[in-house]
Amino acid sequence: MDNTLKYISLGGVANVTKNMHLYEYKNEILIVDCGLGFADETMLGVDLVLPDTTYFTKNPNKKIVGIAITHGHEDHMGALPYILPQLRGKFEIFAPPLAAAFANEKLKEFGISKKVVSINYDKDILLGNFLISFIRITHSVPDTSNIFIKTPAGNIYHGSDFKFDFTPYDGKKTDFSKIVRKTDEGVLCLMSDCLGSERPGFTASEHEIAETIYEEMRATSGKFIFTTYSSNISRLNQALDAAKSLNRKVCFVGRSLIKAMEVGVSLGYMKIDRDMEIDLKQIRNYNDKQVVLLVAGSQGQEGSALSRIANGDHRDISLTSKDAVVFSSDPIPGNEEAINALIDDIAKLGARVIYSDISEQIHVSGHGSQNDLSLMMALTRPNFVLPIGGTYKHMIAYKNLAIKNGFSEKNVLLADDGQEISFTKDSARLGNKIHLQNVYVDQVSGEEVDTFVLRDREKISKEGVVIVLCEIDTYGGLVERPNIIVRGFSGMEVNELINGLSAEIRNNLKPKKNKVTDWTYMRRTIGNIAEKFLVKKLKRRPLVLPVVIEV
Repeated sequence: MDNTLKYISLGGVANVTKNMHLYEYKNEILIVDCGLGFADETMLGVDLVLPDTTYFTKNPNKKIVGIAITHGHEDHMGALPYILPQLRGKFEIFAPPLAAAFANEKLKEFGISKKVVSINYDKDILLGNFLISFIRITHSVPDTSNIFIKTPAGNIYHGSDFKFDFTPYDGKKTDFSKIVRKTDEGVLCLMSDCLGSERPGFTASEHEIAETIYEEMRATSGKFIFTTYSSNISRLNQALDAAKSLNRKVCFVGRSLIKAMEVGVSLGYMKIDRDMEIDLKQIRNYNDKQVVLLVAGSQGQEGSALSRIANGDHRDISLTSKDAVVFSSDPIPGNEEAINALIDDIAKLGARVIYSDISEQIHVSGHGSQNDLSLMMALTRPNFVLPIGGTYKHMIAYKNLAIKNGFSEKNVLLADDGQEISFTKDSARLGNKIHLQNVYVDQVSGEEVDTFVLRDREKISKEGVVIVLCEIDTYGGLVERPNIIVRGFSGMEVNELINGLSAEIRNNLKPKKNKVTDWTYMRRTIGNIAEKFLVKKLKRRPLVLPVVIEV
């Protein structure tokens, strides 16, 4: 009897986002997390990146027994509405209450009838050969959990995204007794968050930020604009408490933040006095010093509420030199350029900008530092450790830390997305590596974007685009002068280019003896004529789009 547990990451190993981990025993698969990735500056016109789920289509005999979501951050649960329609079979999805509420709002928005089940921390869940236990842990979002996974091959402690905050702002501390009680049954492998593995000491408590938010708000003589991740309910509560103390009205701005507030209030995680909250239309009824705006867009997202304010495009909100804008979040890797540009735009308008590079007390990480990570190793006492949720440099730092904590080098596993690891009761062995590719999504349409589309977009941005519209008769001859549209060229180039390319097509496209039957060939011929001319004339290769109209 083969008592082997196989682990594969479709995202979340050697990268920070797009978390999706598979635990496979015989023909059963337990999925932990189903998260988004975020586009960087090379992914033109792309908003989101998804895990590659072709593993499931290539292995139709394997049965998904359930999905467990650890917490309510988008990089751990945001891909559900995109991924669920691709997964076969009947299975349930489980998550802590806040994450379940966030996920169900998102599924409802996408018209997906499937519901995420809100878990009870006191009850274990049996899914095929997997017995899972959710363990409350502290992070930057309430209701975060680690998951203890009991299998016939051994037990796994899935420790994604955590820190040990001994004074969390919501008062809900890590359940240390449950960690010890469960791990006393033995832990084959600890899958551990490693994003903070380069930082010494313990990560600071959320409580340390509250006083800074209050003091910054008190020192602001204009509007106080506060932005953070929409799911960071604890941080939003800190801003609300400061506003209440200073007798300021509060307005939520941006769809994602309004949704998060509604979910937080409905579950009792957020309390707002009825006379304290105002809507956008009421802002003009108050002096700027009386207003706090909680605004979506902390990651510099194009089209977000904060981006529109910074660009002077928001209908109800404009910035003055008396205003303060506080970024209480760190950039998600890949977003640094967009956030820095946003900060510059705000600064140009004269507002005071506070962010973590200039004020360490305005944001603390939700990820454990070296002492947090060492404490987790000591609590769980695993045979093997595998760092997840960080880049490769964080994995190396974690490996060195684990060795200092007494682990032998061979028991510290370093993997990559797609790398199979086979566990037995006393061994861990690297197996095949499955090929994975990024799946790009245009958030506006919700449709996947193929890699060749990205290449076209990159070409347009660097080289320009030339559209050639030709009216062709049935024998392949030009009826009228080609209509040529160009973008991405200086004014002096345009007229010369259009006249020259028009003459080139006219000179090289001659009528045929027989009627044209292959219009794709005609379009390709015109495209080739245009490309050769442009390379010769301009020494560059713009994207050429030939359009043939049969007359």
